[in-house]
Amino acid sequence: MAFTNGVSAVEITGVTWLKARASVGAGECVEVASLPDGEVAVRNSRHPEGPALIFTKAELRAFLEGAKCAEFDNLAA
Repeated sequence: MAFTNGVSAVEITGVTWLKARASVGAGECVEVASLPDGEVAVRNSRHPEGPALIFTKAELRAFLEGAKCAEFDNLAA
Protein backbone atom coordinates (compact mmCIF):
# COMPACT_ATOMS: atom_id res chain seq x y z
CA MET A 1 0.00 0.00 0.00
CA ALA A 2 1.35 3.42 -0.95
CA PHE A 3 0.83 6.41 1.33
CA THR A 4 0.86 10.09 0.42
CA ASN A 5 2.01 13.11 2.41
CA GLY A 6 -0.51 14.28 4.96
CA VAL A 7 -2.13 10.88 5.44
CA SER A 8 -3.53 10.37 8.92
CA ALA A 9 -0.93 8.41 10.88
CA VAL A 10 -3.66 6.10 12.19
CA GLU A 11 -4.09 4.83 8.63
CA ILE A 12 -0.50 3.55 8.70
CA THR A 13 -0.87 0.19 10.36
CA GLY A 14 1.43 -2.78 10.85
CA VAL A 15 4.54 -0.63 11.38
CA THR A 16 6.67 0.15 14.40
CA TRP A 17 7.06 3.83 15.20
CA LEU A 18 10.50 4.76 16.60
CA LYS A 19 11.67 7.85 18.44
CA ALA A 20 15.15 9.03 19.31
CA ARG A 21 16.65 8.20 22.69
CA ALA A 22 17.33 11.94 22.97
CA SER A 23 13.60 12.63 23.23
CA VAL A 24 13.02 14.54 26.46
CA GLY A 25 10.02 12.39 27.40
CA ALA A 26 7.46 15.18 27.29
CA GLY A 27 6.23 14.36 23.79
CA GLU A 28 8.75 16.65 22.15
CA CYS A 29 9.96 14.30 19.49
CA VAL A 30 9.23 13.09 16.03
CA GLU A 31 8.65 9.42 15.34
CA VAL A 32 9.62 7.50 12.22
CA ALA A 33 8.41 4.24 10.72
CA SER A 34 9.66 2.16 7.83
CA LEU A 35 6.86 1.52 5.34
CA PRO A 36 6.41 -1.72 3.38
CA ASP A 37 7.22 -0.01 0.06
CA GLY A 38 10.59 1.23 1.34
CA GLU A 39 9.56 4.79 2.14
CA VAL A 40 9.68 6.33 5.62
CA ALA A 41 6.82 7.97 7.52
CA VAL A 42 7.43 10.79 10.01
CA ARG A 43 4.91 12.02 12.59
CA ASN A 44 4.78 14.37 15.56
CA SER A 45 4.79 12.37 18.81
CA ARG A 46 2.47 14.95 20.44
CA HIS A 47 -0.13 14.19 17.78
CA PRO A 48 0.33 10.52 16.88
CA GLU A 49 -3.03 10.42 15.12
CA GLY A 50 -2.22 13.51 13.07
CA PRO A 51 -0.76 13.75 9.59
CA ALA A 52 2.38 11.90 8.60
CA LEU A 53 4.93 13.05 6.08
CA ILE A 54 6.20 10.37 3.71
CA PHE A 55 9.80 10.43 2.44
CA THR A 56 11.84 8.23 0.15
CA LYS A 57 14.98 6.74 1.66
CA ALA A 58 17.05 9.11 -0.51
CA GLU A 59 15.17 12.13 0.85
CA LEU A 60 15.63 10.94 4.43
CA ARG A 61 19.35 10.29 3.83
CA ALA A 62 19.77 13.84 2.49
CA PHE A 63 18.03 15.30 5.54
CA LEU A 64 20.05 13.18 7.98
CA GLU A 65 23.30 14.15 6.29
CA GLY A 66 22.36 17.82 6.66
CA ALA A 67 21.49 17.26 10.32
CA LYS A 68 24.80 15.49 10.96
CA CYS A 69 26.62 18.43 9.39
CA ALA A 70 24.77 20.86 11.73
CA GLU A 71 23.02 22.58 8.81
CA PHE A 72 19.81 22.96 10.83
CA ASP A 73 21.21 23.69 14.28
CA ASN A 74 20.03 27.31 14.10
CA LEU A 75 16.42 26.06 14.07
CA ALA A 76 16.79 24.61 17.59
CA ALA A 77 18.69 27.55 19.07
